[in-house]
Parts: sequence; C-alpha cells; structure tokens
Amino acid sequence: MKLLVTGGAGFIGSAVVRLAMSRGHGVINLDALTYAACLENVASVADDPRYAFEQADIRDRAALDRIFAAHKPDAVMHLAAESHVDRSIDGPGDFIETNITGTYNMLEAARAYWTTQGKPAGFRFHHISTDEVFGSLPADPAVKFTEDTPYDPRSPYSASKAASDHLVRAWAETYGLPVVLTNCSNNYGPFHFPEKLVPVIILNALAGKPLPIYGDGSNIRDWLFVEDHADALLLVLEKGALGCSYNIGGENERTNLELVRTLCAILDDLRPKAAGSYADQITFVTDRPGHDARYAIDPSRIRAELGWRPSVTVEEGLRRTVQWYLDNEAWWRPLQERHGVGQRLGTKA
Repeated sequence: MKLLVTGGAGFIGSAVVRLAMSRGHGVINLDALTYAACLENVASVADDPRYAFEQADIRDRAALDRIFAAHKPDAVMHLAAESHVDRSIDGPGDFIETNITGTYNMLEAARAYWTTQGKPAGFRFHHISTDEVFGSLPADPAVKFTEDTPYDPRSPYSASKAASDHLVRAWAETYGLPVVLTNCSNNYGPFHFPEKLVPVIILNALAGKPLPIYGDGSNIRDWLFVEDHADALLLVLEKGALGCSYNIGGENERTNLELVRTLCAILDDLRPKAAGSYADQITFVTDRPGHDARYAIDPSRIRAELGWRPSVTVEEGLRRTVQWYLDNEAWWRPLQERHGVGQRLGTKA
C-alpha cells in the first residue's frame, strides 16, 4: 500500500512513517517543515526507494493536487496540524488556517483524486485528531471519553481540531468519501519536539532549570506511547469500519504532578545528580486559561472491534523515552534554539 502521510516530519507523523516503512508500505511524506518539523525524525528511511518527501503546505491546494496526481496514493493519513495548546492561545490564527482550511483543502484534493481514479473501494482518508475536542471530564474515574461523547472544545487548538473532525464527517456523508477517524490521548516518546511537557521536563531537569507545572499539578491526562499510537493508526487505516471513529488511549491516567515525579525518579536512576533529586527542581507556575481538568479515553471500541491495546505502561514508556533523550542530544540540542521552544507560553489573559 502507498500512503500519503501529511505532517510526516512531525512527532506522531514520523512515528507513522517509520512504522509503515518497516511493514513494507510505500510512503509519501508531505510536510511544510514548519518550526516543529524535523527531517532527522525520518532519516532512517529517507534513502529507501519506497519513500518520497514533498515539502508542501496543506493550505496550498495546487500543490496538493500535484502531489496526488504524481504519486497516486492508495490512502491518506492526515496528521498535519498546529498542535500546541499554549501557542494556540497566543496566536490562534495559524490554527484556524492550518487545521480547518488545511483540512478542507486535503479533503477536496483527496475527493478530486479519488473521483478521477474511479472511486476505488479500497481508498481511505484517515483523519487523526485529539481527545481534546471532547472538553474536560470530572474527577470520577468511571467517566471517560467515548466515541459518542459530545464535542466541547475549550481552547483555540481543540476548537480547530473539532471543526476539522466535523468537516471530515461531512465529506463522508455528502460526497461518500471513504473516511475513518481517530481521537487520541496525550502522546509521548522518542522524537517528541521539546516544547511539550515530557521533553520540557527531561531537558530542563538535565540543564538544572526549574520544572514548570501549571497550577497545582492536579490536571489528569491519559498517556499514550507514540509507537503504540502509530501501530493503532495503521490498524484503523487497514481494518477500521468506514465512517467510524476510534478513540485511542494509553490506559495510563496520571496527574501532571505524578507524571513529573515519575520522570524525576527515572532520571535519578539513569543519570543521578551530584546531590539531591531532580524533583527538587519542581516549580508551580500560574495556570493557563481554559486548562481542562481531566482527559481519559474509553478504548472499548478499538479493543473489541480491532483487538488493539497499548503494549507498555506509562512507567515503561517514560523510561524508554528518558533513555532516548539521554542518548540523542545531537537531535534535541539544535531544536531548542528555535523560536519559543522550552518557554512557557499561553499565559496571556
């Protein structure tokens, strides 16, 4: 199968590219190479003849049409998006243009291509989204997001992703475009761009800097190892029911404070400080506006229909992640020089 992967130089997209290539698929990696992209993420497959890279912006419809015509993909995995909540608070415009208008362009380009190819039954448009479209959950552990949870986005980022989800469903209903959708919980793992919580904590800890936690650290997230997520995404693409959405979760709920303390304990073990614990660097900072209290995924559908479950606990995945950052300073050090990386953003009223 030849896959067109948008955002394939990003964190989750590159994990999909690497896994798809390892399983014998061909990949066209379409990426605009914005600040959070890094071609080093896919360097291990870049010389494979089954791999092609196209630098293009999903807001550029003419470029999309050219890429579809030139490469003739069997399926689309649409991951390209602006994804940092803090940045969406300070600058929502890019999120509207990329996540909404860009998805519209992808849908129209895919529909035009699919139609000219005679509407092949095997074609798929897989839209990859987030659990943040569902809003916030109460503390009750019995209450989780299902595929039927009403949308209730709280940030410019989650609102833009909710809009893109609705567009994909509309193109399926109106035009018959064969789509599948997924909504995932918080990802972490190797190649995670160093502005998100897990890499910020690891790299600040190593640098002796404060470890910033919003509010009192009680916000709860379900943590999903990125390589598990990539596995689930390919499974949904290949075997998911047309028109259906699947929630993908790690089954690993932790408060932000618990997660940071776990990272500190792992660092204490793998690279001990001369004195004290990395946890001594924890600092509580002013909470960001609209900070959702809790996310949690009910993965019953993907488990029952497709037999998928995560392969690692959050402790196992975090240990692998910390070790990867310890071993790959040459990857993350240059990325820290990019604008705004490692800063706490999104605190404006």
